[in-house]
Amino acid sequence: MISIVIPAYNEAESIPRLYQEIEATASASEWDIEVIFVDDGSTDGTWAAIGALAERDPRVRAIRFRRNFGKAAALDAGFKEARGDRVVTLDADLQDNPAGVPRLLGKLEEGYDLVVGWKRRRFDPWHKVIPSRIFNWMIGVVSGVRLHDHNCGLKCYRAAVVREIRVYGEMHRFITLLADARGFRVTEMEVHHRPRSFGRSKYGAGRFIKGFLDLLTVSFLTGYAERPLHFLGVCGLLALAAGLAGLSYLAGLWTLGFRPIGNRPVLIYSAAALLLGAQMLSVGILAELIASRVGGGDRNGDSGYSIERRLQ
Repeated sequence: MISIVIPAYNEAESIPRLYQEIEATASASEWDIEVIFVDDGSTDGTWAAIGALAERDPRVRAIRFRRNFGKAAALDAGFKEARGDRVVTLDADLQDNPAGVPRLLGKLEEGYDLVVGWKRRRFDPWHKVIPSRIFNWMIGVVSGVRLHDHNCGLKCYRAAVVREIRVYGEMHRFITLLADARGFRVTEMEVHHRPRSFGRSKYGAGRFIKGFLDLLTVSFLTGYAERPLHFLGVCGLLALAAGLAGLSYLAGLWTLGFRPIGNRPVLIYSAAALLLGAQMLSVGILAELIASRVGGGDRNGDSGYSIERRLQ
């Protein structure tokens, strides 16, 4: 079975046409599918449109949030409901073309675990396209996972990926990084992007600031969640070394008779560096104790490692 997860927020006009396209693609490919709509607190007729589809087609399942919780929460809820061994995600605004899904699923069969759509030609305003390209480049530099479009809504997963990663806050932008950190094989494939037919974009300029902060969070979590002292300890030792070097320099001046030293700025900076270094080491040790107690947990308290297969 192929599970198709679709987060939707105020997309009443797009839902019927999107489902027609999915149905046509599934029929042509002879797929066994389930379509899981997640209504993220819509205030228009989105839930009614989904309900009409569910009444005539038992393959349609739906979840409705009490209010708008965001795309990450909608995806997480949909992933938990998915029963297929392949999972596809699509945006509900018709900009993702379901006709491209068979190619992405074919790419999975080459040994990949997650295939991300790459909108080489985007039908979005320039003030969204240019910052997005810069942000994707920055993600590649920081994480080492170099893709053209990390946040493309069209993705195909093996079920193991969605069962292991935890998507919360606004981490839907970094599913590729979370999957890569677990050892899953991630790649991309060019897909057809279409102009928006109905409504308007739900994202503003503020998402780039939030995205940068989330990138820092993901980089720390994927690199140091089980060993925080390796990060905080290194920073603390560097600060201690700088503080000790500054005080040693002042001690040398005092010994050589260059007095007084109490009015030199380097004294304040060195003392501050010593305090900062000691604090970072202390916080790092406490973080290590917490991590060891929690066990490096991920979703539902699972261990911090990922098992690909077992031999019984």
